[in-house]
Amino acid sequence: MPPEPAAALLKPTPDISPGRTYGLAELIDLAQSQNAATRIAWQQARQAALAAGMVEATYVPLITANVIGGYQSFTNPLPLTIGNVNQVQSSVSGLSPQVALQWLVFDFGQRSALHQTAKENSNAANVLFNGVHQKIIYDVTRSYFLYGAARSRVDAATQTLANSRDILDAAEARLKNGIGNTVEVAQARQQMAQSRFALVQAEGGERDAYQVLLGAVGVSPVTQIRVRPATGRSLPESIGTPTEKMIEAALARRPDVLASFSAMKASQSGIAAAQAEFLPKVYLSAVAATGNTSLSASGLPNIGQISSASGVMVGATVPIFDGGLRAAQVQNAQSLAAATEAGFEKVRDTAAREIVASANTLRSALASYRAASALADAAAVTYDAALSAYKAGVGNISVATAADSGLLVARQARSDAHAASLAAAANLAFVLGAMTSRDVPMGLVAR
Repeated sequence: MPPEPAAALLKPTPDISPGRTYGLAELIDLAQSQNAATRIAWQQARQAALAAGMVEATYVPLITANVIGGYQSFTNPLPLTIGNVNQVQSSVSGLSPQVALQWLVFDFGQRSALHQTAKENSNAANVLFNGVHQKIIYDVTRSYFLYGAARSRVDAATQTLANSRDILDAAEARLKNGIGNTVEVAQARQQMAQSRFALVQAEGGERDAYQVLLGAVGVSPVTQIRVRPATGRSLPESIGTPTEKMIEAALARRPDVLASFSAMKASQSGIAAAQAEFLPKVYLSAVAATGNTSLSASGLPNIGQISSASGVMVGATVPIFDGGLRAAQVQNAQSLAAATEAGFEKVRDTAAREIVASANTLRSALASYRAASALADAAAVTYDAALSAYKAGVGNISVATAADSGLLVARQARSDAHAASLAAAANLAFVLGAMTSRDVPMGLVAR
C-alpha cells in the first residue's frame, strides 16, 4: 500500500506544563476535554436531537416558491403567397411565478407517535453521553491506580535490589574473613541478578501502565506527564452489602439502564406510528400564481397578457391495498418492541448483578489488602532477622536470600492489593451510576 502521510499525523499534545504534577482530578479534567469518545457521543446526541426537530417540522405547512418560464417559436405556411412571403413566424414567451402551500392537517396520531419515538431516542442519546463521561472517569481512575501500583512495584524492586547488595556485601565480607565460602558468594550474586531482573520487569510494567493511562486520558502516546502518586488514601476495614433499595436506586440512574428504557419506549411508540398507516390522512393545499405571456408575430405588434390564479383545496387519502406491506410493518414494529423490552430486562438484570458482584469484589480486595499488609510486615521482620543472623555468622545465606525474595513478593502484593481495592471502589461507584455524583452510599466505597 502506498503511504499516506496525512493519516499518520498524531494529534498535537495539549498544553501540558512540564513542571506540573497531575493528580487524579487533573487527569480526569484533561480526559474530558481531550478524549475523542466525548466528542463522538456529543455528536450522536446532537444528531438525535436534530432528528426530533425534523419530526416537529412536519407539523407546520410546507411552502414552496416556483418560477416557470419558457419560449416557443411557431412557423405556419400561408395558403396563398403574398408577395415573397409564404409563411408567418410567431413566438410566445412567458413567465409564471407560483407560491404553493402543502399541509398535512390530520393523520390520526402518526406524527405524534414518530415525534415521541424521536424524543425517546434523543433522551437515550443524552443519557449515553453522560454514560460516556462516567466511563471515561472510571477508565482514568482505574488506570491511575494501576499505574500507581506499577510504580510501587518498581520501588519495591529497587529496595529489593539494595537488599540483595547488602547480602552480597555480607557474603563477600565473610569470604574475606575466612568464615564464608564461594558457594555463598555465588548464591548472593544469583540473588542480585534475580533482583535486577525483577526490577527490569517492574520498570517495563510501569511503562506499559503509563501508556494505558495516556490512552484513557486520550492524549498522544508520546506525551510526557508527571503523575502524582496515589498515596495517602486510607481504606476502610470493610463495606456493607448492597440492599435491594440501594440496587433499585442505582438502577434508576444508571445510564445504560435508562438508555435501554428509553429505547423500549421509543419502540412502543413505533407501533402506534405503523398502525396509523391504515388510517386516512387529510391534506390542505393552496396555490397562488400569476403569468405574463407575450405573443409576437412577424410584422405585427406584440400582444401581452397578464393573468393570475389562486385556489385552496382540501383532500383526504387512504390506502386501500398494498399487498400486506402495512401489516408487515406493524408486525415488524411489534417484534422490535418485544426485542427491546427483552433487551431492557436483560440490561437491568445484568446491572443488578454487576452491583452485587462489584461489592463482593471490593470486599475481597479489602480483605486481600489486610492480609498482604500483615504478610509484608512479617516478611520485613524475617528479612531483617535473617540478614542480621547471617552477618553474625549464626545464619545461612539460603535463608537470607529466601527472605529477600519473600519480602519483594509481599511488598508487591500489598501495593497490588491497595491499588485493586481503590480500582474496585471506583468500579462499584461506576456500576452504581454515581461516577459523577456525590450521592454514593459511603458504606459501599473506599474513600
